[in-house]
Amino acid sequence: MRALQVLADEHQSLAAILHAVRFMLKEIGAGRLKPDIKLLRGMVDYLEAYPEQQHHPKEDRLLFGRLAARTDEGRELLDKLFRQHAGTAERIALLEKALDAFENNPADVAGLSAAFDTYAEFYRNHMILEEREILPLLRKHFTPDDWAEIDAELAAMGNNMGSLPGEDFAAIFSKLVASAPPPIGFGAGPYEG
Repeated sequence: MRALQVLADEHQSLAAILHAVRFMLKEIGAGRLKPDIKLLRGMVDYLEAYPEQQHHPKEDRLLFGRLAARTDEGRELLDKLFRQHAGTAERIALLEKALDAFENNPADVAGLSAAFDTYAEFYRNHMILEEREILPLLRKHFTPDDWAEIDAELAAMGNNMGSLPGEDFAAIFSKLVASAPPPIGFGAGPYEG
């Protein structure tokens, strides 16, 4: 059941990025932090490339699609998750639009803060649905052989983050954290991308 640990780790990484952005925007709004547009854009790029383009398809293929094929239990919840996963482009477009507006008018952080709050709230509820409602169904309906097959497929994807060749999301995540201000990061300086 290594796949469940990978899923939990990926949720923690996503939550950390969302927390970091929200913290930074509050600090920018309070005048305690100078905006680092490259860092904020790097975080949005990470959100698009990693959870939206890597994490969700992996969940759908390895776990949720199998569950839907196995049982009708939880069908409405799975359909809801599949619809949420399909909403990637709209969610990212709203963040990018808000970030572009902020870059053009850094004195007004309210729109970007609102967009990130909406995004973060969506993901909070989305992860709660997966962890509280769907994971128990996976444990109930999957056999040890299923888990072995899922874990083998996950291992065949490459590293734990399931990244595509040439993409090292763990390194990107580390670079984002290194550039983010304390207490959420190390504040090593402006993000170079």
